[in-house]
Formats: sequence, C-alpha cells, structure tokens
Amino acid sequence: MTSRRSFPVRIAAALAAAGAAAVLAAPGAAAHSVLVSSSPAADASLEVAPAEVVLEFDEPVENRFTELAVLGPDGGSHWEAGPASIVDARVSAPLRPLGPAGGYTIRYRVTSADGHPVSGSIPFRLAVAGPGVAVPAAAVAAQPADDGSVPLWPWITGGAVLLGTGFAVARRLSRVDA
Repeated sequence: MTSRRSFPVRIAAALAAAGAAAVLAAPGAAAHSVLVSSSPAADASLEVAPAEVVLEFDEPVENRFTELAVLGPDGGSHWEAGPASIVDARVSAPLRPLGPAGGYTIRYRVTSADGHPVSGSIPFRLAVAGPGVAVPAAAVAAQPADDGSVPLWPWITGGAVLLGTGFAVARRLSRVDA
C-alpha cells in the first residue's frame, strides 16, 4: 500500500530528474562576441602605416587566450610590436613600422564572455612602403585552430546543482510529511 506522504517525494524526485535531463541535453548558447569594427578597417587602403591595430567587439571579451597577429604581404612575416591589450570590448596591439607596400592581414582569436573562441581575419593594404623590416613567422607561435566545441563543464555543474536541489527538496518534503 502506497502512502500519501511519499507522493510529494516522488514528484520532487521526478522533477529533479527531468530538470537534470533538460539541462544536460540543452544545446549551447550561441551568444559569441561579434567584431563590430576595426582600425584599420577591412579592405582599407592606407598611405601611412598605423601605429596600432584596434578591434572592437559587441561585448567585452575575456582576457585569456587572446591572439593578435599582423601578417605582411609575404603571408609569413609578423609586424606586431607586442602582445594584445584587452579593455572590455576593445582589443589592440602596437605595430612595428610596416615595410613593403602590399596586402597585410590582421588575424585574431579572442575568447567570448561565454567561453567560446572567436577568430577571424581583416585584410588591409599599405599603398606606400614603410621603413620596417619583417620578422619571420618562426619567431611567433602558431595559432591553434578553432574547433567550435562547446565546453562540457557548465552543463555538468548545472545538472549537479539541479539534482542536488531536487534531492534537498524531496528530503525536506519527506520530513514535513513524516
């Protein structure tokens, strides 16, 4: 014979299990940072080389795992003069004086506030050669590929919290009915 007191406990346990399943099966949020502007702008043609590159995103980015490189016309020489600086949604890096005229590419990789990497490239052209000398690609670390994976730890943590809450509610209800 089933007791009426165990009914709320069973409902709470079923709700906790259903909530945990929903959290663990939920798709990841797609609220990644989006590049809204750059200096130099994409496809800009410049007569004078910039002293720095600046990227502006639609939301603040994390201050970890940021990579910013400026590649020269040969595709392998680097022109950044130091590491990237991050202030809220603004990522910048100083440049050495640029060298040959031609196409340059800003390559970036930042971490969104939600923990996902965002990467891209911005081409621009230097119309008049500058005095700078190239740094070979071997002097700069290679950029890791963006695998687009969703981190698992937030879902596991959320499921554990939800299960723990469900069990605490079920235990409290069983004490009240006893």
